[in-house]
Amino acid sequence: MTQTYLPQQPGRPGPGGPVGPRVPGASEATRLLCAGAYLDGAFRDAVIDELYVHEERIAAPSLGIDAARVLAHALRARRMELGWSAAIVLLWIVAVPLTQWLILLYLPAFALFTLAGLIRGPLERPPLARRVIGWYVRWAGWGLYLWALAFLLEPALRGGAVELPGRFGHTSGDARIQAWCALVLPLLLAWAVAAQRGQFAKSLTEELSRPRFPALPEDPAEAADGLRFQRLSRRIRAEQHAPLVLYRVANPFCGAGRPYEPWSLSVELRPGKDHEPDPLDNSAILRRIVPLLESLRVPSPHGSPQRADAVRDRLRELELDEIVFLPVVGLPTRADAPYTARAFEEHRAHSIEEGGETRRHFLRIRVGGWDEEIVTTVFVRVHTQGGMLMLEVAPHVLRPVKQLYQDADRAAHRYRHNNRFGKAAWAMGNTPAAAGRAVVTLWRGLVSLWRLATGGHGRALPEGPVRAVRELGSDDDASLFQEMDVSRYLKSIQDRVANGVRLALQEAGYETDEFVQKIVNVAEGATFIETAKGAIAIGDRNTVINRTGRGRTGDGRGEG
Repeated sequence: MTQTYLPQQPGRPGPGGPVGPRVPGASEATRLLCAGAYLDGAFRDAVIDELYVHEERIAAPSLGIDAARVLAHALRARRMELGWSAAIVLLWIVAVPLTQWLILLYLPAFALFTLAGLIRGPLERPPLARRVIGWYVRWAGWGLYLWALAFLLEPALRGGAVELPGRFGHTSGDARIQAWCALVLPLLLAWAVAAQRGQFAKSLTEELSRPRFPALPEDPAEAADGLRFQRLSRRIRAEQHAPLVLYRVANPFCGAGRPYEPWSLSVELRPGKDHEPDPLDNSAILRRIVPLLESLRVPSPHGSPQRADAVRDRLRELELDEIVFLPVVGLPTRADAPYTARAFEEHRAHSIEEGGETRRHFLRIRVGGWDEEIVTTVFVRVHTQGGMLMLEVAPHVLRPVKQLYQDADRAAHRYRHNNRFGKAAWAMGNTPAAAGRAVVTLWRGLVSLWRLATGGHGRALPEGPVRAVRELGSDDDASLFQEMDVSRYLKSIQDRVANGVRLALQEAGYETDEFVQKIVNVAEGATFIETAKGAIAIGDRNTVINRTGRGRTGDGRGEG
């Protein structure tokens, strides 16, 4: 087979027509992930490490998002944070000689504040033990902080020598000025903390606002980055949506999300009683499946084109394409990846019938629901060999982006519209831990820069993706509505796939009874285990068909 059997994907809808795929770079999921780059340092560092530091790694498939745009905002957010962190550390460095070491009185308290944050962790609802221990450590830090302020108030108001604890001796002479400098430092730190928060909030409410975000050419993050980013962004955009997927053997479906009850079955191709069956290859079966899947885009009859056009079911945006998986091992350089249309066609034409282990052909069916926040993808592979038909179905689901990113708009709007007293109170409350965060931020930035300069990733042999941006920013749970939608998408798609295979077998002149019985078991939630002596089904409402010889059938009930 040398001709693609899939028709071109439809465009935007006409009256009652199908809805085509949206622009990934303007999706809501992309916008929220870009916001997450400003709010979540761990996510930001992971994105930069995967896509920017490890230049040798192929970008994972980005379903419904533009990973290059997320990288652009991750780099921009890191530059902002590094700049403010350097300013905070510089304030400390300047304050040490000005205060004659009095500033070190704050260090124990600030260290406890930083430790309390590490103990509590990044989770919104951490375990009870972490919350309790973090609470005690934080209040111990407040006690030391208030003691340091009280210790500095006396020389600031009265003057005279200040006796320092430890080995630093004492200060004398202009003690009042030194004490006042030590008291003013927290105010300067609070200003820096508030300014950084304000800059982040401005980015979230302006550049990443819903009205402005779809205008990609106007995005300042895209224009501000250097030649390295421009070169890598072109590669990422060529790789992330390509039909040819270069993968790591350990995680071939990287980027598609978590597996969602994958299943497979095999049936013997038994000729029908009426006539000799026609030849049946993999392409013929897929050609029968595709029209049934495409019909899911069309609304059911509603009496008028206007009513049909009003249907907003996400199945109208169902996307169908062919994917060829290739191992990255053996590729000399990343630039040599065969992403041309001609190269893909050659790999597709060979892989669709060969049934190889490393090069595999899949039909990919994707539904991006909730503005690409919940992505349902089903990979389908059929193969005929030795008088048997094998059907492999691998559903995957990408959960919604993390709740912290979804709340970014509200948090930024609330901060920018808060009164001055509220902003000052927030800044003072976050000032004690600012020094520790600044040191950690600078250290992580230096480590990333060191790995970039010394890792030799630019000339390393290509690797498949280790992490996907969309998966890094995904939550663990979904709402009940979203779970119901995922179940509906999967049932609709899998039913059409099974029906297409059945029709292909029937039209070619093969028996379909065994295939239908096995599909019923899978559809009813059974775990179907085939053995050399028969079959076992575990689950509710099962029917087990055990064929140990041709024409011999037994029925039974499953255990559940």
